[in-house]
Amino acid sequence: MTSTARNAVARRADNVGQVEQSSQPNLQQQIERMRPQIARALPAHLDADRIARIALTTLRRTPKLGECSPESFLGALMTCSQLGVEPGGPTGEAYLVPFKGEVTFVLGYRGMAKLFWQSPMAKSLSAQVVHEGDHFEYEYGLDQRLVHRPALTGRGKPIAYYAVATTTTGGSAFVVLSPEDIEKHRKHSSFPNGGPWRDHYEAMARKTCVRELFKLLPTSVELAQATAHDGTVRTDATLDSIDAPGPYITGELETACEGIARATQQTEGGTS
Repeated sequence: MTSTARNAVARRADNVGQVEQSSQPNLQQQIERMRPQIARALPAHLDADRIARIALTTLRRTPKLGECSPESFLGALMTCSQLGVEPGGPTGEAYLVPFKGEVTFVLGYRGMAKLFWQSPMAKSLSAQVVHEGDHFEYEYGLDQRLVHRPALTGRGKPIAYYAVATTTTGGSAFVVLSPEDIEKHRKHSSFPNGGPWRDHYEAMARKTCVRELFKLLPTSVELAQATAHDGTVRTDATLDSIDAPGPYITGELETACEGIARATQQTEGGTS
């Protein structure tokens, strides 16, 4: 075969490849096509157009998301929609995190708080750090109690971390973790020596306490689903697959997402 013939064959192959590629809808087009499903999944107070715009903005700001499998991106987006939390953006409610070629849904602290406050039983929620100069007492058992009086000056280094919640029925629950407990969680994260665990250690420790606290609280269906999907990959965007979380990705993938620690703040009195 002459070089001219080989070039002609190569050009035809390139053209075929371009046609095949163009026939496949890109991720932006798939998001647009999924708007009716998003609208059906969303709670009444959220708008499908806004969720789609946020998803497209997140995709532009994090190009690596476009390199992940489309199924996992759309699955994570549907999880956000069904739970009623916004993906990415300044709210810090949830994050779409590219990890090993898949998009992982990560529930933010603000998303946890939002779902907690949607319960008619919710009264208060707080996460705090105890320093060695503070007055701090707690007891587990039949008569549980927790007293924390932060020192105004000379607080010293952290000696404990806790999260506490109360309900409108008069119930309460709290979790206290030692620095050693927090270290165990950090060491099992995907990036124990980098990301927010390195730059925002205290914020990540608070979120760890809240995650443990939610295991003790009577939770809504939405909050139970959210915690079950936190840190997982969902490749099925159908509405009923929210009841079957995808494969778990070992480690707290919050460490792979820019800005998660900034969104992890104290939430009290119904604010998030």
